[in-house]
Amino acid sequence: MANRSSLKISVIIPVFNEEKKLGSLLRYLQQEADRDNLQEIIVVDGGSHDRTPQIASEFDVVMLHSDKGRARQMNYGARYASGDILYFLHADTLPPKKFGAHIVEAIKPNTQAGCFRMQFESASPFLKFFAWFTRLNYLLCRGGDQSLFVTTRIFRDAKGFNEAYTIYEDVEFIGRLYKITTFKVLPWRVRTSARRYKKTGIVKLQYHFGMIHLKNFRGEGPDQLYDYYKRNIST
Repeated sequence: MANRSSLKISVIIPVFNEEKKLGSLLRYLQQEADRDNLQEIIVVDGGSHDRTPQIASEFDVVMLHSDKGRARQMNYGARYASGDILYFLHADTLPPKKFGAHIVEAIKPNTQAGCFRMQFESASPFLKFFAWFTRLNYLLCRGGDQSLFVTTRIFRDAKGFNEAYTIYEDVEFIGRLYKITTFKVLPWRVRTSARRYKKTGIVKLQYHFGMIHLKNFRGEGPDQLYDYYKRNIST
């Protein structure tokens, strides 16, 4: 691997109908990204029928189009990316200030993947309680909203996201990363939207997410997890 000071990051953002959030994120990245370690920002659209593509075109980003599906979109962006490190970020999540420097500093020969802690854009004590657990370095405490960085080499060695997963693709992939490298949880926090909790109900949604974790632990596959999601969680 190159010297850490010369490592470059490719930010990959999968989107679908994100006109309400994408502009704010790209504006924030434009202000906060350190050009010394930023290779590119890649937005991968999964067929939006709102203003998402037009909003992306207003910024200095690479715009790609793929079939819908977060795993598929992230893999597509990773194939295009030319950075040493891939940083997967949701459109409704803001990384911490100096995120690029924190990520580059975390990369070591035995540590080539990780995430940040998380906080919700919500004053709910319930959500604050669950966000606290993102500081713990256990797979049960992981999720895509925390964002994910991984060296390009390790991403390819792990063969990327499993596109059979319509949901839970992030945890499934991180589970494989835990087995092949030391996974690092950085002490800074991303700030993510609580919009899904507001729509579905905070306790209800957290319960169903817990059930999905349990079903995965019991060995249920991607189709069974998605079937439960469709039956119990509003989209």
